[in-house]
Amino acid sequence: MQDWISYYNALSKFIEIHDKERRFEFRGNLLSRFERLRDSLRRSFVLSEVGDELRVAKIWLRKFKKMMSEAKEKLRAEGAEYPKELKSFISDPEAHLMKKITFYLYDLLREKMSTEEFVRTAGAAVRTSLKTNMRSLYQNWVYLAILSHLADMGGILVYPEVKVILLGRSGKQKTGTIPPNAIINLLGKGFLSFFLEAPRPISWEDSLDLKRIWTLYVTLRPDVLVYGGKVLNIVQLDSDPPIKRPDAIIECKELEDWYKRIRDVRGPFAKPLSVEEWRSKWINGLWEGLAEAMGVEKKKVIQDVKKKKSVRMKDFKIVMLYRSIFKPKKMFLISRKKVPDDIKSELENKDIIVYDDINFDKRRLKQVAEELYKLAKRGKNDGDLIEIDPYTSLLLEKLEAELGMNRKTLLRKIIEFAYTRKKELIAQ
Repeated sequence: MQDWISYYNALSKFIEIHDKERRFEFRGNLLSRFERLRDSLRRSFVLSEVGDELRVAKIWLRKFKKMMSEAKEKLRAEGAEYPKELKSFISDPEAHLMKKITFYLYDLLREKMSTEEFVRTAGAAVRTSLKTNMRSLYQNWVYLAILSHLADMGGILVYPEVKVILLGRSGKQKTGTIPPNAIINLLGKGFLSFFLEAPRPISWEDSLDLKRIWTLYVTLRPDVLVYGGKVLNIVQLDSDPPIKRPDAIIECKELEDWYKRIRDVRGPFAKPLSVEEWRSKWINGLWEGLAEAMGVEKKKVIQDVKKKKSVRMKDFKIVMLYRSIFKPKKMFLISRKKVPDDIKSELENKDIIVYDDINFDKRRLKQVAEELYKLAKRGKNDGDLIEIDPYTSLLLEKLEAELGMNRKTLLRKIIEFAYTRKKELIAQ
């Protein structure tokens, strides 16, 4: 605390001498001195607020990067794409948190904000950002660990076609579809399609009705949806809820006391709903899901929402709400720390499979990957992926050109020809 106050006093004195009008238009040596004092203040403030937690975050970050490297190697991915916030945090956690207080700092230096207000607002921004990014680190570590296990089981990354591990969803839904983050082909078994933090609002031309429907998903967003088969879009507007029913949901909990946390479920209720929305099947399903998770009658939930425009629920009850609303065949809860027996029993009574005390031990997620493997399947039109060496690929290209066949037809005929002459083939 004292360190950042000292830098603040020094910076205030510097500004009083060199920039009484608070325009911050420094040049040359004055700019260097200002930036040095400003950054020292920001760094000192961040460390005073979350110094111990930031040290833990850096340990988690190393574990995440190690798992990312392993997953890329096993899946033969050429790179990774991150959400903007996570990418910045991964690059330099301290610098990322320093950015979060920049505007508050300039308001403080312009004397539009007191030091007490600065501590309250800037401190909250730093803590929120750190918690959000630590949650993302753990959630994505779990996801990558599962992909790594699936790779050990013969899994091959077939989507995206550019062979990158895609962790973000930014801009992916502007066409009115929700595409996957990854599709894994498990040779001889089938496909698994993964969707991170979906569903989200989609664009759909100018239809206000569809936009209304999708605003309901602001707070109802499981960590990972998993589908058996090659699924390229989960939007299904004639169903309830209006997405394809997932085969599995994976929820990740990084905090030690996550089950004690209380959250406001308010996305669907933050503003008055239209008559059409009140009558929709989805809203009815939402009421029923809330009532089931909370152990009360549906009419009581509706009464509470009308009064408060939100519902306060413990985090483990929200996990139950996901189970009730999305109705997956399997639901897994992955907890970094041990879950108390009474909470665990309550979740398991709702058919939620709990894997706790995982920490960052990849081996403890192998069983989850094995359960997902069982859900893999192949549709009628889902082809298989065959990896061939460059020389074989060159021969195929020559045959395609000489015979005038496309590769799909050519490969089928080659395999049919070989199948009818198995003995000759073995003798070669």
